[in-house]
Amino acid sequence: MELKMRFLITLLSVEYLSVGCLAQNFDFFYFVLQWPGSYCDTKQSCCYPTTGKPATDFGIHGLWPNYNDGSYPSNCDTNNPYNQSEISDLVSRLQKSWPTLACPSSNGNSFWSHEWTKHGTCSESVLDEHEYFRSALDLKDKLGLLQILEDAGINPDGQSYSVDSISEAIEGSIGHAPGIQCNYDASNENQLYQVYICVDTSGKNFIECPVLPSEKCASSIVFPSF
Repeated sequence: MELKMRFLITLLSVEYLSVGCLAQNFDFFYFVLQWPGSYCDTKQSCCYPTTGKPATDFGIHGLWPNYNDGSYPSNCDTNNPYNQSEISDLVSRLQKSWPTLACPSSNGNSFWSHEWTKHGTCSESVLDEHEYFRSALDLKDKLGLLQILEDAGINPDGQSYSVDSISEAIEGSIGHAPGIQCNYDASNENQLYQVYICVDTSGKNFIECPVLPSEKCASSIVFPSF
C-alpha cells in the first residue's frame, strides 16, 4: 500500500511538472509577415493557391513561440493534431491573409497544418487552435503593415529603400523596432522578404523584441511589386 502511494505521488508530481513546463514553454511570439512578391520572384518561383492570386499585401507566415535567448520550441504536442473543423469559421480570412505560395498549388490547409503542428502546439497552454489562428489574423488587421509603409512613401514598386527607413516607419507606428529579413530575387537583388514583429504571450500586444533575427540585409533593398 505504501509503495503504491509513493508511486501515485511521484506520478502526480511528474504530471504537475509537465503541465508547469508547458505553461511556461515560451517567452514571446514572433509574428512573421511575408511579402509575396519576394517569395515569387526568386529562382524557385511560387504557385498561387487554388483560390487564385493573393491580394497585393503582406501575408502571414506564422505566429511563432520563442525564447528570450533566440531559440524556440517546436512540435510540442503530437497528441493535438491540426483539425480544420476547429477553424471552419476562419477559413475565408485565412485564405485572404494567410495564403500559401508553395508548389504545387493547394488550398492552404497543409500550410496551416504545418504552422499549427510545429509552432501552434507550443503555445496551446495559452491559445487553443482556434484562438491561435484568430490571434494571428487579428494581429495582421491591427498592424496594417503595408499601409504603414505606404504612408511613409515606401511602396512595392520595384524601387530601392533603406532598411533603416523601413524599420523606422514600423517603429514609428507601433512603438517597437521590427526585425527585417531579406532574400534574393532571380537577378540576385537583395529585397524585402519578411518582417518580424514581437508579441506578448497572450498573442494580442506588440512588444519590444527581446532578440531580433540574425539575418542581415544590405543597407538598401528592393521592395518588389506583386
